Amino acid sequence: MTDQAAPAALEPERIRVAAAVVWNGASVLLTQRPPGGRFGLQWEFPGGKLEPGESPELAVVRELREELGVRARVGDRLHVARHEYPHGPSVEITFLHCELESAALTPGRGVHAYRWVLPGAIELDQVLEADRAFVRSLAAR
Repeated sequence: MTDQAAPAALEPERIRVAAAVVWNGASVLLTQRPPGGRFGLQWEFPGGKLEPGESPELAVVRELREELGVRARVGDRLHVARHEYPHGPSVEITFLHCELESAALTPGRGVHAYRWVLPGAIELDQVLEADRAFVRSLAAR
């Protein structure tokens, strides 16, 4: 009889993401994903995946430039969240306070729409699951 190791459980894909938390008075900036594709038309904080070797701070600056055509200054790390979607992926999101250098936003192809909204008025079922706990914490402030 031969010993065979049990097959290792497949770990879901882990994605590291940087998300910008941008305030305009009491409202926060959200972007909407394009229709179709995974999570189409869901709202989220602007940002995106980290490239290899990239810090969350560098990634969020790059993503704001690509997604909204705007430069940003990065402030404090506000929160790090981990979320596992059913059937993958596993996401780690670093939420970063950011200030935009301009109010003129030009959505790129990865952004269907954007809006400024009071955290307490955000409809959680329209927001990516991975962002919901952070949205709740903002609304509770």
